[in-house]
Amino acid sequence: MKQIVLLFAACCLMLGACAQNNDKKDNKQNTQTTETKEIKEMKTLIVYFSATGTTKAAAQRLAKEFNADLYEITPEVPYTAADLDWRDKTSRSTQEMTNKASRPAIAGKCENIADYDIVWIGFPVWWYTAPTIVNTFIEAHDLSGKTLNVFATSGGSGVEGSANDLKKAYPQYTWGESRLMND
Repeated sequence: MKQIVLLFAACCLMLGACAQNNDKKDNKQNTQTTETKEIKEMKTLIVYFSATGTTKAAAQRLAKEFNADLYEITPEVPYTAADLDWRDKTSRSTQEMTNKASRPAIAGKCENIADYDIVWIGFPVWWYTAPTIVNTFIEAHDLSGKTLNVFATSGGSGVEGSANDLKKAYPQYTWGESRLMND
C-alpha cells in the first residue's frame, strides 16, 4: 500500500512539472510572438547612394527582405564616368575622398524620415569607407531614436571599416548591424 501511495505521489509530481513546463513554453511562445510582432511593426527605410546601379540593386533586395521603403541619395550634380575614375587624382570622386570635410550637395531631403524606426544606409565602398555624400545625408537629417544599419557593395573591401568610420563620426546615434551585399 505504501508503494502505491509513493507511486501515486511521484506521478502527481511529474504531471505538475509537465504542466509548469507547458506554461513556460506557452509564455515563451507568447513572448516571441509579441517580440516578432513588434519587430514587424517597426517601420524600416532603406537609404542608399549608388553611383553605377550596383548598390541600388542591393538596396532593392534589402527592401524586399524587410518589406521596407526606399530612398535614394541623389547627388545634386550627377557623377559621370570620368568623375568616378579613382585612378585619376583630379577626378571628382578622388577629390571628394581626399578631403574628408567634403560634403557633396544632394538633391532633396527625405521629408518623412521621422516615420521610420530602422534606417539602413547603403553605399559603394570608396577608398575603404563611405563616400562623403553619405555624410551629407546623415548630417542633413535627424536620425535620433532610430537604429542605423549599414550595407555596402565593394569590389574588394569589407564593410566593417566603413561602418566603424560612420559610428566614430556619429557616436550620438544608435548603430546596429552591417552587411556587405555583393552578388
